[in-house]
Amino acid sequence: MYTIQTNASGTRSIEISEVNLQTIQKYSLFQHLIDSHGIVDESVLDKLKLNIRSLIASAEGNCKELLDLCIDVIYHNNMKAFGLHQLVLLYIGWESEQKKEASIEHEEA
Repeated sequence: MYTIQTNASGTRSIEISEVNLQTIQKYSLFQHLIDSHGIVDESVLDKLKLNIRSLIASAEGNCKELLDLCIDVIYHNNMKAFGLHQLVLLYIGWESEQKKEASIEHEEA
């Protein structure tokens, strides 16, 4: 379990689970999300929400992990642009750690 800060003063936070990060990876939710300027603002958060809604609406099967991600993280009362930026940073670190572990496992095999 990870914790991200969701405001600049540090008074609000959200718990992020391993499953939440895996869901972000599975659906490539952060791919092409942030424009070339690299600024995460409320419009980026709105874009992510719309992308997830679209995925849920078009899903034919079970999309429980997307719904859980929405409830636990994306639509959380504390989630604002600052929190999304922290989530993106957490995801980048988590993903690089996953690649490192996969590389080590591949070398051992």
